[in-house]
Amino acid sequence: MRFLIGVMLMIATNAFAADCPALLNHQFKTLQGNTINLCDFRGKPILVVNTASKCGFTPQFEKLEGLYSRYKDKGLLVIGFPSNDFKQELTSDSEIGSFCKLTYGVKFPMVSKGSVKGENANPFYKQLIKASGTEPQWNFHKYVISADGKTVQSFKSGVEPDDATILKLIEPALK
Repeated sequence: MRFLIGVMLMIATNAFAADCPALLNHQFKTLQGNTINLCDFRGKPILVVNTASKCGFTPQFEKLEGLYSRYKDKGLLVIGFPSNDFKQELTSDSEIGSFCKLTYGVKFPMVSKGSVKGENANPFYKQLIKASGTEPQWNFHKYVISADGKTVQSFKSGVEPDDATILKLIEPALK
């Protein structure tokens, strides 16, 4: 009986993974101390942004948090990727987490600091760059992943998170 249950669990796990688009087949440790699996968000739009605590675009955290608060219950995932690729991020994950929470009230998931461009970019970002044809040129570069997990639109740093072009991609896919 245990063997049968084990086989059934293995089949269910493989079926789940098979249903997950390759772009979403990633897990990350968050600054909030959790693990986030992007496959859990298939069928929902995702707004991805590389962040830095000491950047002129850092006030965009407010609008990112506003979008997350407004749409998270309807399915939107906003997820931040702190990076020091442009030499404007704090040293440790705990400093970044404290800064984002205390300064901007950030509650959306933020992953551990890492690279988002070049050879050292994390595998997820390499896929975003390939899918969109655009590598981040600065902090607060945004990617919107469609609900099907296959289409990626890229937005430069100066495009605000609540820009009409971004909302037109996100809102129709929300429940």
